[in-house]
Amino acid sequence: MQDGLSALVVEGGAMRGIFAAGVLDAFLDAGHTGFDRCIGVSAGAVNLAAFLAGQRGRNYKVITDYSCRPDFINFGKFIRGGHWLDLDWLWEVTIREIRLDLARFAANPVPLTVVTTRVSNGQPAYIQADATRLENQIKASCSVPLAYRGFVSLEGEAMTDGGVADSIPVLHAYEQGARDITVVLSRPLGYRKQAPRLPALVRRLLRATPALAEAMLRRHEAYNRAIDFITAPPADCRLHLIVPPPGFRVGRMTTDKACLEEGYRMGMAMAHAHLERRRQD
Repeated sequence: MQDGLSALVVEGGAMRGIFAAGVLDAFLDAGHTGFDRCIGVSAGAVNLAAFLAGQRGRNYKVITDYSCRPDFINFGKFIRGGHWLDLDWLWEVTIREIRLDLARFAANPVPLTVVTTRVSNGQPAYIQADATRLENQIKASCSVPLAYRGFVSLEGEAMTDGGVADSIPVLHAYEQGARDITVVLSRPLGYRKQAPRLPALVRRLLRATPALAEAMLRRHEAYNRAIDFITAPPADCRLHLIVPPPGFRVGRMTTDKACLEEGYRMGMAMAHAHLERRRQD
């Protein structure tokens, strides 16, 4: 990324991604697509993949329909040894019925960086998305440890949820030369992540992957560093923040359709307000 270029950074958060789905659909409606780079984590990477493929409404459908089915979120299945968040099922059905337009994604010159976490050392991996591997790349970024049993392999390396190592990759965008950065968060302004209350349990549950366990225990530090950057960016950085309003009620595993619809509409409204501010600048 060259100095002075623009970046669009989108946080994840599972079902909280409905807010970013609304933001990005509003951007598509307005033709606000002229970013030099997009960087996404977990659900944020999925949202950006559809955004760059020009598929308005695709992720609204995924979140409010497919992701709400018991085939995807099922604690009973988890207790019986399966996935709590069954990405295998979700990817199979959405690829079959509502697939990303990979040809259109490939034709878009705006690059997408997908953030994952390396299981071997707990460090972030910033992966250049490629249409031929995109579906597996974004699946790796979404694979929440423990809730999804196992890891996704990329180029022979085990990867997991990008949010473990870098939930809001705004510092990465800045370090890569972006100086006009739009950040879409999935929690209302003022949220700061707390340290895990039961570190011994985290280490026990992830005892087979100790580096990942330690990354989980430090996750709040990376998250809060990003929030510090967002609230007080460097003088040479123009930062635009789009966040859910205080009444946003969607959590990581919310499946209430009315709540999700409200969250989507909030995303669209906040995007319209952002675009109006940009027009007035």
